[in-house]
Amino acid sequence: MSATNVTAETRTERKIEYLSRPAEVSMTDWYFELASLEHFWVRRRFAVFRTLAGGLIAEAREMAEVGCGRGILQRQVELEYERELTGFDLNENGLKHNLSQFSRVCCYDVHQMLESLRARFDLIFLWDVLEHISDEDRFLQALLFHLAPSGKLVVNVPAGPWAYSGYDRAAGHVRRYSIHTLREVVARNHLELLQWSYWGLPLMPVLVMRKLRDMGRDDGGKTYSAGFDTRTAGVNNALGLLAKCEVIPQKLLGTSLMAVLQVQKY
Repeated sequence: MSATNVTAETRTERKIEYLSRPAEVSMTDWYFELASLEHFWVRRRFAVFRTLAGGLIAEAREMAEVGCGRGILQRQVELEYERELTGFDLNENGLKHNLSQFSRVCCYDVHQMLESLRARFDLIFLWDVLEHISDEDRFLQALLFHLAPSGKLVVNVPAGPWAYSGYDRAAGHVRRYSIHTLREVVARNHLELLQWSYWGLPLMPVLVMRKLRDMGRDDGGKTYSAGFDTRTAGVNNALGLLAKCEVIPQKLLGTSLMAVLQVQKY
């Protein structure tokens, strides 16, 4: 049995608020099929956030996730903090199967910059989205329109530009990041880097093996599935235990990079 089905998840169609028309995004639908609340990577990513900046949720009056997709982070926040996390995305397939139970689910293009959403959110999550965006600066400026003046932006991106492979192309990734390249993006957009950490250091051998396996390979969904699907509960649990074998924050290297940003104060 696939590890993605370890826990039964309600797949009833969610009610969507259409603030914009649905649109294609550079994101494979395979992710919606393979990711689950029990996937080791999903669990570890949330654990890293709790350690690095979990206190931000208690401080925030209103929160949003841009690129919420299937709503995994929304549901994690609901379960852990009993808080609503508004979700924005343009991928109608992901939104229809969103797992959140009481958070808003909105089809919305941040470039539309609705006046009712100006400076609305004290905390915005941008998790594993920026690597899909060709024009980072235009996208970030549109996103910051929605952030309150003293608000925080929590970003997660895949790390290690050297590791870019067929898996990334299948996932719709334009790039992978190092702290140096992320700092460049931060500086260009007049942001301040408050906290950051690499994570996934114990998983680096897996990343290297995936890079070697994917050399010269470009078969879309099969490549993505081979790189993300743990296939069995045993493998999923073993990778979950391995992923925990690091102290957060850590500045050495990892398979992912998480950072907390805010607009520069002059």
